[in-house]
Amino acid sequence: MPAKIRRLTAQGLVNVDFSADSLQEATKHEPLHGVYTVSNTYARTKTLLLDEHLDRLEYSAQSKGIPFKCDRTLLKSALRRMIVESEFGDARFRISVPADAPSEMILSIEPFQPPSPALIAKGARGITSSVARHNPASKSSEWMHRRQAVASTQPAGIYETFLLEENGALLEGASSNVYAILDGELLTASSGMLEGISRMIVLKVCREIIPLRATAPNISDIDHFSEAFLSSSSRGIIPVIEIDETPIGDGRVGPTTLALRKAYQDWVADHLEEL
Repeated sequence: MPAKIRRLTAQGLVNVDFSADSLQEATKHEPLHGVYTVSNTYARTKTLLLDEHLDRLEYSAQSKGIPFKCDRTLLKSALRRMIVESEFGDARFRISVPADAPSEMILSIEPFQPPSPALIAKGARGITSSVARHNPASKSSEWMHRRQAVASTQPAGIYETFLLEENGALLEGASSNVYAILDGELLTASSGMLEGISRMIVLKVCREIIPLRATAPNISDIDHFSEAFLSSSSRGIIPVIEIDETPIGDGRVGPTTLALRKAYQDWVADHLEEL
């Protein structure tokens, strides 16, 4: 089922001059310069922290000198209409703001496929890369395009590429935030990465489960990590059981990660809002 893509103007939704089977394929048709955000719906037309996504979208635009202010009423109405008319059920959506047309937005939706039970049970494998993000606090379209190139070089069986500083700090994934458990503490970077919406939820729910140390885990400590995981808005918490062919802990999904995932899902269920 192809993705549904429209341009949102002050007059409403209009057709675009391209088509794509997925958000990933649609990326090549979107402007190189701009900003974007990605999330998904629940129970068809409910969203999670959409205003926080839009706050970050506006901040990202401002940080790049793009004069963008979101008409949230217009956007939510248009997004809801696209989702209902698509008959996708739950949808994954991207909102993009072109730098050369900041009064408009490109809205793209596709059927949402949640992480499989097998992935959660077995965990994901990752690799590291020294690819650098420019202005990581901004969710820029340039990075969206570069991330496609990073993903295209991942070996078979690799789920995510983690960005590594020269000093070995694991800052974030190409499309996620990253965490490790070391000596009974939860470690995650506090700067040099995008502060994801999912990360905000993880930092809330971890308080009752494990102490937090706002420090990036370092690849040099990988043999001592007991558990690791990543988070993103569309996937929630995904266990990571291997990085660069080195097993994390005993190479199996750990109990603290599963406890955090359950707490995360419970928090999400309590905070959904209708579009």
